[in-house]
Parts: sequence; C-alpha cells; structure tokens
Amino acid sequence: MIINTHSHLYSSEFDTCRFDVINRAKRIGIQKILLPDIDSLHRYKMMEVSNEFADICVPMIGIHPTSINSNYKSEIELLEKDLRTYDFCAIGEIGIDLYWDTTYTNQQIEAFEYQLFMAQKLHKPVAIHVRNSWQQVLHSIHKFPDVIGVFHCFSGNIQQAYSVIDNGFKLGIGGVVTYKNSGVDTVVEAIDLQHMVVETDDPWLAPVPYRGKVNEPSYISYIIQKIAVIKNCKIELVEEITSSNALQIFSL
Repeated sequence: MIINTHSHLYSSEFDTCRFDVINRAKRIGIQKILLPDIDSLHRYKMMEVSNEFADICVPMIGIHPTSINSNYKSEIELLEKDLRTYDFCAIGEIGIDLYWDTTYTNQQIEAFEYQLFMAQKLHKPVAIHVRNSWQQVLHSIHKFPDVIGVFHCFSGNIQQAYSVIDNGFKLGIGGVVTYKNSGVDTVVEAIDLQHMVVETDDPWLAPVPYRGKVNEPSYISYIIQKIAVIKNCKIELVEEITSSNALQIFSL
C-alpha cells in the first residue's frame, strides 16, 4: 500500500489524461492520493476531481502562501464557508513563501497563523509549504503546539529536519531526494523512516529519470526506491512505514 500525501492532480496538465494517470497510480499500489488546495480559484476543480475519483482522491483545504495578497481576507472568508460545506482531511497547503516576493510578508504570516488556528480548533493536521522562511514558520507553529502535520516537499538540512520532528511534524519526501547534490538524501539517511511520508507534488518536481518533465502520482515509486537505497532496506518497508505514518496523521 502506498499513500501519496501531496498531488495537484486537478492541475490542467492532467485534463486530457487524468483517468489514465489515476489508473497508473492504482497499478503500482497507490490507495490514496491527497490533494492540497491552493485558493478559491482552484478549489472548485479540486473538489470536482475529488468527487469524480472519490475512491482514491482525498482533498485538503487551504490558501497557498503565494495566493496571499491584498485580498487575502476575502480568501479567508471563502475558506471558512467551504469548511462548513465540505469535508477535508487537512488544512493545506499553507505556509510562508518569501522566495519570489516579500510584498505581503505580514499578510502571509497572518493568514498562515489563522489557518493554524483553524487546524487546532478543528483538530485537523496541516500541510506546510516553507520557502526562504524557516525561522518565521517555526516561530508561528510554536504558537499552536497541538497542531501536527507534514512539512511538504522537505528540502532543508538536518538541523531543520530535527526542528520539524521536535515540533511533532513529519517530513514530506518528494522527487528532490533523487536529485544529485540536493542534500535531501543526507537528511533521509540520518532520519528514521518513522518521521517521513512520501509525495510527488505533481505536476512539478518529477523524480529522476523524469526530471524536467511533467510529474505524476505513479512516479512516487522512484522516490520510494531511492529512499530504500539510501536506508539500505526493502522497498516494501518504506511503503509500509510511510503509509502508516500518513494514515495516522491524516486519519484516512
């Protein structure tokens, strides 16, 4: 059994091939694919895909940090409305991203912490996006000690990995672990499997040998294989432990 904890399967890249992509995922043993939200503009399509493929797709709800702008309070109002209307496995993808633009840093922090508050109130896990913002993200999550979840697409160093673990979160290991000189392999070698889940973050960040091409959920097999090589263990053990971790976190 494999749980893919992060896939944007509702992305337009899959509009002409989604059925085949999902069948390929099922053939390699994927039982659940978790769909992280981006914002209200993407949420309808995400829910449409989740409903059509309800046997395998499980939606989250959240506002991605790069979707935060001067209109963010309206986004929060829509999020609250949809939280009352639909069922979601987690609050995500949320976080702070200061890589491209720092214009709305304060708004990103406010929106992130509000969504952490909602996760704590509703007893939901979170999927966290962090880019050029480690210290601020860690500062924010310390305010909500009851919240658990995943640091999605982890690409930090060992010290940051231990900070994540010490705060009760798992590391989301994706295609970057297969990239030469990424450093994620060093983290995976040092950290116990009990602290990891696996993900693809498709249609982006395809693992080797598909790097630079459109990613898809079934490519998680290459991520799992790489982890098994690094940990010098059987592929089945990686599948078993990471899936068990995902089932526990997201109450699947």
